[in-house]
Amino acid sequence: MHILPQTPSALALAARAVSQRVSALPIALSLPAIALASCATAETGETASAGADQSLLIVDEMGEFDRPWAIEFIPGTNTLAITEKSGTLKLMQTNTGEIITVDGVPEVAFGGQGGLGDVAFLPSEADRDDGRTIYLSWAEMGTSADDSGARGAVVGRGTLVCIEADDECAINDLEVIWRQAPKVSGRGHYSHRIAFSPDEQYMFVASGDRQKQTPAQDLTNTLGSIVRLNLDGTVADGNPFADRDGVTPQIWSYGHRNILGMDWDAQGRLWDVEHGPAGGDELNLVQKEANYGWPTRSYGENYNGDPIPDHTDDDGFTKPAITWTPVIAPGDMIFYTGEMFGDWQGDALIAGLSSRALVRVEIDGDAAREVARYEVGGRLRSVEQGPDGAIWVAEDGEDGRVLRITM
Repeated sequence: MHILPQTPSALALAARAVSQRVSALPIALSLPAIALASCATAETGETASAGADQSLLIVDEMGEFDRPWAIEFIPGTNTLAITEKSGTLKLMQTNTGEIITVDGVPEVAFGGQGGLGDVAFLPSEADRDDGRTIYLSWAEMGTSADDSGARGAVVGRGTLVCIEADDECAINDLEVIWRQAPKVSGRGHYSHRIAFSPDEQYMFVASGDRQKQTPAQDLTNTLGSIVRLNLDGTVADGNPFADRDGVTPQIWSYGHRNILGMDWDAQGRLWDVEHGPAGGDELNLVQKEANYGWPTRSYGENYNGDPIPDHTDDDGFTKPAITWTPVIAPGDMIFYTGEMFGDWQGDALIAGLSSRALVRVEIDGDAAREVARYEVGGRLRSVEQGPDGAIWVAEDGEDGRVLRITM
């Protein structure tokens, strides 16, 4: 398995030699179709435009995996890392189709929404010809008398080393560098997405509310927050609550529910997508010290039908840039920067689970609006941009396919 720096090649020819052509989908959305799929409403109350070109997307199946959760290209290579929620990390050499399983992956608390989560690499290591720093997130069981039977998300850091002659790869010296606190009962809303700042000085980790709701407004824990850390997991300087007594100094923003995607736009601003309850999925511009209101405010309702007050102009909470009711159930997001889909540069691409679509959102300053949906597969869990500008998505589920999308 070759993960040394490579010049991005014409993947279309080699990849299709080992893949099955799934479909060539004409993408054309009408206003009625969008209304059936979702009512996308910005803070102003405007409905999303149909906006999709009469273009032709080519979707190639690259392989099937067991509950894939995250996909990420190793910088400088054509190698795609794929986490399987049950606790396996696989590497796909995308120009040959070769797939190997990586040794040294931690034991995970698999079940519900828990298991092996995100995988991330440092862009600055694109030219390394030896081991790469690798970051993983996963759900772990509590082991002490205080948290036995409870679960929580963690982030670990190690070194990915591959021996090409033996087609073997392993993670060496994997060490947990961050733990969600406290561990609690239940198997949902871990979030645990990882995003490095553009200058690669800081690591941001999404920490879900673990379906406990009220801790998201409590600064003494990390549930329902985004934390900002140094790359070794220690608390970063300049965090907004670090000088207060009795609070968690890791917190950057709070009042979040279940964040499943984070990425940086061209201006160097962090955005997230998160699940609302019954309605009210959100795209948020993540700001230092901001409180996004959950569970005090939401554009959705509790699953039992109990109402949650909508945001108001004077409620003191930071408002989402766009919300969706019915939900899209976001699984992941990226900002597109490639040339293959030139008109999409700077747009957010959101992998939709219940919407079963790739949702494209245009950003205008602090505002956002949905402009198109593309039905390229089933329930979409993860999205990634390839070295040549192709878009890769992973489907949710036991036989989740990894798909490559080109024009």
